[in-house]
Amino acid sequence: MLQMMTTKRIGRRQFHFTVQGNNFHETVAEYERLSFADVAACGICGSDNLDLTSRVAQGKFKYTSVRCLECRADVTFGKREDDDQTVFLRKKVGGMPGELDWRPFEKTDK
Repeated sequence: MLQMMTTKRIGRRQFHFTVQGNNFHETVAEYERLSFADVAACGICGSDNLDLTSRVAQGKFKYTSVRCLECRADVTFGKREDDDQTVFLRKKVGGMPGELDWRPFEKTDK
């Protein structure tokens, strides 16, 4: 079993991930499943006070996001239909190449 460690920077924090496989090829393939770049700052307010968050909606839909701890905006990770273990940060449709789809916090009245 081979292991490889990678670090992703989300705002001012660093997150360390360890991937493993039975051989070099499988280990690199597992590493590529973390196919998102570092996120330096919030796309709404520009703060670097970011964190990773997860939640489950309606008891079945799992979401993982990068959330701004200042303005509470977030950008959600997507998954491939054919491989739900490969994750990426959602990009804006029609935006600049590589522009993340940051969503401002919307207060809901309940």
